[in-house]
Amino acid sequence: MTQAAVVYVGPTTVQFELPAADSEVLPGVRWGLVEAFPTPAYWAYQVLARRLLRGPLGHRLGATLAEEVGACLLGGHGLPARVGLAAFHQLKAAGVFAGAPTASELEQLLRQPLTIDGRAVRYRFARQKARYLSHALHCLAVNDAPTTTGRALRDWLLQLEGVGFKTASWIARNWLDADDVAIIDIHVLRAGALGGFLDPELKVPRDYLALEAKFLATSRAMGVRASELDAVIWHEMMASPRSVARLMHWRATHTDRESAQRGRAEVGHADPVDVALTD
Repeated sequence: MTQAAVVYVGPTTVQFELPAADSEVLPGVRWGLVEAFPTPAYWAYQVLARRLLRGPLGHRLGATLAEEVGACLLGGHGLPARVGLAAFHQLKAAGVFAGAPTASELEQLLRQPLTIDGRAVRYRFARQKARYLSHALHCLAVNDAPTTTGRALRDWLLQLEGVGFKTASWIARNWLDADDVAIIDIHVLRAGALGGFLDPELKVPRDYLALEAKFLATSRAMGVRASELDAVIWHEMMASPRSVARLMHWRATHTDRESAQRGRAEVGHADPVDVALTD
């Protein structure tokens, strides 16, 4: 038995079927109910619905690889997305991505206030990020980065100072629209643990490649692109922090090691809790 799902595209109704809730995406991972956040069926529906309603998701932030590296390096852990993007646009306006500026020149620019929603905002980590970005731009100026696959570009980017697996994967996914890498951050980790398709005992950066391999295998088994799946998960998890926090609390207080061994797909489905994303 399958599950029916519907997407309304203007005056048109598009209906498609997903596997039954109790069937397995991968061994030990159930599809779950399509309406129950955050099951694999729920995520598959969200990816397909967004594709129908908005077309393919665009990921690029920059017009050149140097700009893409800059946009991703200036964001990330400890920095709100809007602050990182504001810093990127301020540096882009100064023309830094067309050359190979020194760390001192970049730090001076990053210490200038950013204007966000009419407020002056200070960019954190100006000295550290200036050093990382200067090194990256110098490497890009004298080397041809491999762009045949997302994995090849990601592995090359790992040589850059301050660039780890998550940032390198983010750049490669964005620039090449790649499906052979995944951006494993806290939002994807939580969604995967709650949906039963990522092991909550694994951590980043220590277990990044193992988590990535499971995420990519899950996306293939679901029949959706990894690049779209992690983008949809990131946006929804970011948009609903209170709902996610309630689910994480439920999981922490209602699961034990024995239930985890029986199958983490039991965690976070509609049986114990049904939370709508209404934050």
